[in-house]
Amino acid sequence: MKLVLLRHGESVWNLENRFTGWTDVELSATGEQEAGEAGRLLKKGGYDFDICYTSYLKRAIHTLNHVLEQMDREWLPVIKTWKLNERHYGMLQGLNKSETAEKYGEEQVRIWRRSFDVRPPELEPGDQRNPARQEQYRRVEAASLPLAESLKDTIARTIPYFEEEIRPHMEKGNRVLIAAHGNSLRALVMYFEKLTEEQIMQVNLPTGVPLVYEFGENFTVKEKAFLGDPAKVAEKMQKVANQGKKG
Repeated sequence: MKLVLLRHGESVWNLENRFTGWTDVELSATGEQEAGEAGRLLKKGGYDFDICYTSYLKRAIHTLNHVLEQMDREWLPVIKTWKLNERHYGMLQGLNKSETAEKYGEEQVRIWRRSFDVRPPELEPGDQRNPARQEQYRRVEAASLPLAESLKDTIARTIPYFEEEIRPHMEKGNRVLIAAHGNSLRALVMYFEKLTEEQIMQVNLPTGVPLVYEFGENFTVKEKAFLGDPAKVAEKMQKVANQGKKG
């Protein structure tokens, strides 16, 4: 079985180095180019899919759209779920990461961004950024929606969804593409590779680069590989790692 994970292309808030979380921002021009290139790489590599999954956030949705356009697969079924949304960054959403590091220190920002079980400051329930007050989530039970999340919280919604909804498709032989976000995909990476809390803190997923997993018996990882130029992939990973540092 193979599975392709794709973090969305660069968003306008990635470009501005802001905490984004569940804020529904658009792709930047670079992000659109990255998404198109991801589609071309997948097509060139001979990949094809039977079903696709993405989040409720348009930076992931539009990334998937660009990919399917390049692959001439826009007719494929696409399932959208909030369970694949980015980690919710609470009150940090909209803040510049470098400026936040200047104010609170790089170590505190590192903890907020990369710790396993520490939540950032929560939104107030009356805040317009509360997903329970937003149209996308009108059919979701309000008590299920977060005001802030740690990676542990993100895992708690992402992995059960994968196990219950996505893995059965794979086991039936369906080829799956998941276009989502840095932290919802890190949750899957941690689960697939059985990483520790310390190890997952060091994982940085580049924007717009397909990550291919091949699984053997008992869903063990046989191989994993990013598609594209290894030097460019490494450069993008380092760019993600540097986001929480002082300007």
